Amino acid sequence: MSRHCGFNDRLKAVSAGNLAMRWLLIPIFAVALSARAEDQSASTIGREVKDIFDRCKKAVVKIHGDDEHSELSGTGFFIDPTGTIYTAYSVGGEGNNFSVEFDGKKLPARQLVTDVRSGVAILKVDATSPTLPIGKSENMEVTTPVVAIGYPLDLPETPSLGLVGGFDRKYLGYYFHTTHLRVNVATQRGEAGAPLVNMKGEVVGMVAFTLENNSSCYALPIEAAEKIRSDFLRFGEVRHGWIGAKLMQALEGKGGSYAEVTEILDSTPAANSGLQPGDILLQVGRREIHQPDDIIDASFFLTAGEAVPITVIRGDEKMTFNVHADFHPASQRPPVIAQPSMNQSLPLSLQKAPERTP
Repeated sequence: MSRHCGFNDRLKAVSAGNLAMRWLLIPIFAVALSARAEDQSASTIGREVKDIFDRCKKAVVKIHGDDEHSELSGTGFFIDPTGTIYTAYSVGGEGNNFSVEFDGKKLPARQLVTDVRSGVAILKVDATSPTLPIGKSENMEVTTPVVAIGYPLDLPETPSLGLVGGFDRKYLGYYFHTTHLRVNVATQRGEAGAPLVNMKGEVVGMVAFTLENNSSCYALPIEAAEKIRSDFLRFGEVRHGWIGAKLMQALEGKGGSYAEVTEILDSTPAANSGLQPGDILLQVGRREIHQPDDIIDASFFLTAGEAVPITVIRGDEKMTFNVHADFHPASQRPPVIAQPSMNQSLPLSLQKAPERTP
């Protein structure tokens, strides 16, 4: 009897030991599987970025030039097959003797458009060129992955993977003229004007300047550059527009908006448009207005000479007025250039207070 009991006890002990060993192996296997999954995930991301880089780098160019102070260098990219190049104003805005390197060639380039208000310069080479497809920054959100492709320092074209960190209207107390993308991509000198592409290989922005710790950068939305190019193609010049109505925060919102018209400036398009102080602004063109600062983007995309539908609420009545935008005062008198960072790559045209006068 005692032998039988002892045998049972030993059997139970062995079973318990096997069970303990199994429980010990489970977390080991889990860690191994997790590490393998992470390796596979990193490998997949790496392959995606390499594919994007290989497809897009052919349309990215290194730009050389000079100004009265020194030689210039930066990055640009082709946006049509006839040799048209987008780059930053700091690269192609005020220099001369431009040339671009791509596909093993170095070709002379000339300026087509320079616009300090947006920070855009457009160059041209007389050659057939590869192009980058245009995407939409409006479809992105915080944490959307993006890739910048530029020519840092004296190095060859280089990809940098990062995430969209925010959509900002101001930096260090200064307001942009349109919302900029804050991107967790560490850019270097020489990468101003680099394209920022989404995971489809579509351009969604252009590198504007690096933040002071070099850990991230600001990029101009591609829609802003396209606005400048559209003006040039249609009119032969950039036509920043404005209406001439001042706004402030309303005490009581209507129709989802707190943007109240407080003043109609004399001798402006708004003066005889039908707009009145006290109107709550709902929409300017295609852009909805919810807060007074929303007018920053709406104003940037106005084009002088075009009729702009403006929708307001007056009392309980919704009304729409077609206003013909005039040239923005800054088109004739560019604002003083502010320098928020010693490491910036683009001399930004910023302002201390938000521009709430569409």
